[in-house]
Amino acid sequence: MENRTQYIFGIHPVLEAIRSGKAIDKILFKKGMDGLAFRELMEEIKNRGIVFQFVPIEKLNRLSKGGSHQGVAAFLATIDYCDFEESVNRACATCENPVFVLLDGVSDVRNLGAIARSAECAGANGIVVPAKGGAAINAEAVKASAGALLRIDTSRVANLRLAVFYLKQNGFKIVAATEKSEMPIYGVDMKGPVAIIMGSEQKGISQSLLALADDCAKIPMAGEISSLNVSAATSIVLFEIVRQRYRM
Repeated sequence: MENRTQYIFGIHPVLEAIRSGKAIDKILFKKGMDGLAFRELMEEIKNRGIVFQFVPIEKLNRLSKGGSHQGVAAFLATIDYCDFEESVNRACATCENPVFVLLDGVSDVRNLGAIARSAECAGANGIVVPAKGGAAINAEAVKASAGALLRIDTSRVANLRLAVFYLKQNGFKIVAATEKSEMPIYGVDMKGPVAIIMGSEQKGISQSLLALADDCAKIPMAGEISSLNVSAATSIVLFEIVRQRYRM
């Protein structure tokens, strides 16, 4: 595992971190905090014996560097990346038809967070990002994910091509979502083990990864704008997988 020391912000992400068993050193609250969500969070904190402190809002503003913190900051001892092969092996052992999401060139942490949120809601087993050029798990990513990054396996690999080979060896179909294909995503069978590759909005998926895909498919567009935000596109593909499996 690779460990990072980090703050996360917001009532819901902090609550998710606690409930998912993350190690938390201390939680800081804005002085005067109240409300139902605050009381729910405080109950969890007291039940688990987590250290907390009320501080001036200026301190939270400094920690969040001007970002939204909702009056709450948690100091996580570790934010973990999972070993990729262990994550795949665990998914194959516990799930009949696992789903992974590979992100090629997606560097915006807010997109990573939004993708993680959709992936967790769709029941995906893991997210894979490249060590070079991929978005990192940080406080902003965790906030954008509404805590999903603390629940879903996220792996960093040196080479996405090697990750694809490993997934293929374990029986996964590789589906690349690209507007360069003539096949709509709705025509691809994704009921079995599947890994989807999503590319950046600027460059799309690299040719070397496209060449390894079992299927390339596009999201049909009816408007004049030629592409979706990568997090929105990923959500569409993931819930097409959900739709297909509900029809089994």
